Amino acid sequence: MGTFAIKDDFYLNGERFKLISGSIHYFRVPPDYWRDRLVKLKNMGCNTVETYIPWNGHEPHKGKFCFTGLYDVEAFVRLAQSLGLWVILRPSPYICAEWEFGGLPAWLLQQDGMRLRCSDPAYLAHVREYYDVLIPRLVPLQITHGGPVLLMQVENEYGSYGDDKAYLAALRDMLRERGVDVPLVTSDGPEHDMLACGKCEGVFQTGNFGSQTQARFGFMAEQGIQPLMCMEYWCGWFDHWGCGKHARTDGAASAREFGEILDRGHGNIYMFHGGTSFGLMNGANYYDELTPDVTSYDYDALLTEDGRVTEKYRLFQAEIAKRVGPTPQMATEDIPRMAYGEAKEVASAPLMTLAEQLPAAQSLVPRSMERLGQSYGYTLYRTTLSNEAELTSIRLVDANDRAHVLLDGHIIATLYDRELLTAYTFAQPVPVRSGARLEILVENMGRVNYSFMLERQRKGIDGCVVLNGHQHYGWEMVALDEAALCSLQMEGQSAVAGAPSVRRLSFRVEQRGDTFLALPGWGKATVFLNGFCLGRMWEIGPQKRLYVPGPMLRQGENELLIVETEGHTGKALLLDEPDLG
Repeated sequence: MGTFAIKDDFYLNGERFKLISGSIHYFRVPPDYWRDRLVKLKNMGCNTVETYIPWNGHEPHKGKFCFTGLYDVEAFVRLAQSLGLWVILRPSPYICAEWEFGGLPAWLLQQDGMRLRCSDPAYLAHVREYYDVLIPRLVPLQITHGGPVLLMQVENEYGSYGDDKAYLAALRDMLRERGVDVPLVTSDGPEHDMLACGKCEGVFQTGNFGSQTQARFGFMAEQGIQPLMCMEYWCGWFDHWGCGKHARTDGAASAREFGEILDRGHGNIYMFHGGTSFGLMNGANYYDELTPDVTSYDYDALLTEDGRVTEKYRLFQAEIAKRVGPTPQMATEDIPRMAYGEAKEVASAPLMTLAEQLPAAQSLVPRSMERLGQSYGYTLYRTTLSNEAELTSIRLVDANDRAHVLLDGHIIATLYDRELLTAYTFAQPVPVRSGARLEILVENMGRVNYSFMLERQRKGIDGCVVLNGHQHYGWEMVALDEAALCSLQMEGQSAVAGAPSVRRLSFRVEQRGDTFLALPGWGKATVFLNGFCLGRMWEIGPQKRLYVPGPMLRQGENELLIVETEGHTGKALLLDEPDLG
């Protein structure tokens, strides 16, 4: 058993303690590689690892919980402890983290009228039920119970979102009532309103920033915060589709400023290792326009997406050594990068035809993805036209994020983001035969993870479809989530050029190692490996290759399933180098 106390400084078991931490999200790293990443963190000179806990990963469906595989948080924490690392856990319902919906489960959006991240009783009831399952797993991991956890976070950057102090107090009390007895923290930007709105009685305040260390810490000190801690020192940044190039920062300047943080207080490097937003779990931002994040969460961090040491790592290591001396080095794993060549297509079929294998919901008006019980992927809306001789315009009311409109199997319009807010007028009227099939394939590109836009994240179509100025009634809806897409049988069929398709490819592995999937010639796709969703690819970049971790490969034959929505195809190459643009 031990103690961790916050007074004029941090005290571990009664002794003054310099907290030097780095962020690793266990859910963004294959469990086989957790030890490698943690050892590299310790070798750099850190004594602590920090991680968020994503609610949507641990309770993907209401009342159905997951604490295995990528989501085995207890195993991750115990492994860190075995390596001599302390741990900061951030189990607040909302995490941001460029993660889908900021970690909130999509099923919250099924309920009308609920308000998120405030003291709305309906919302808090769901948080309590989640905490009733999660927190008892975390309590034994605290230092006070013989574990490595020193701090837990109440909410994340709440001062940038709202000012409901009753909500913050409720979260604080939920943790205390369930046995959390280590110090509690919040983290906010070091600006007046952010710190003021995010403050909660009895909870220690920390700051999040990536530059101007002296000014940021100076302002926090003026607010009476002591000791000083940067909970997220942003050493890099994230990428969104179409941003032009992979974000990179000045490693020497970043390392130097982190040294200044340690001179005045305590710090956590965000991210030490970013990893990958596997599946369809990338987040998005929305300011003037929708900017969904890429699959890679490389973040220009100290380790690359596949865990390799960078020059930035060495610069941070040197700055830490100046303050605490050199760190004894533990052996790390030699993980090879492998090139397996070109995967060969073995089957293909039109996506719309395959969707007929799946159950369809019937409704007078279209219903959102969440109202259909779906969280991620695509939702297909289809109907028959009998009153229209031609289509002059179409409007999808309350729709997100990207929609292909097909008439008798041919794409006649592609609408994205703000194009969904108003009526789309066809350049030329589109002739419609009696009994024509109208299909609308809507993709969830990743729910916004920051700002008030959280409450506007229902995907698919949540309002109505307006054709030529009139509403059209009578719809079938098919949920094309990850499980549904992997279940499709395409034997005896063939994909159609210019239409969304599903293609199965195969490649052989003799020796397992990390590899990178390039898709030259393809348009926009979701990619599965042996039934596991690797993530998204889009020809607009900047990310040009998907990271494929060696532990996910099988000795012998491996299968790729590529769901492509633009009607394009090309090669699938397994290469030994990343390309983040």
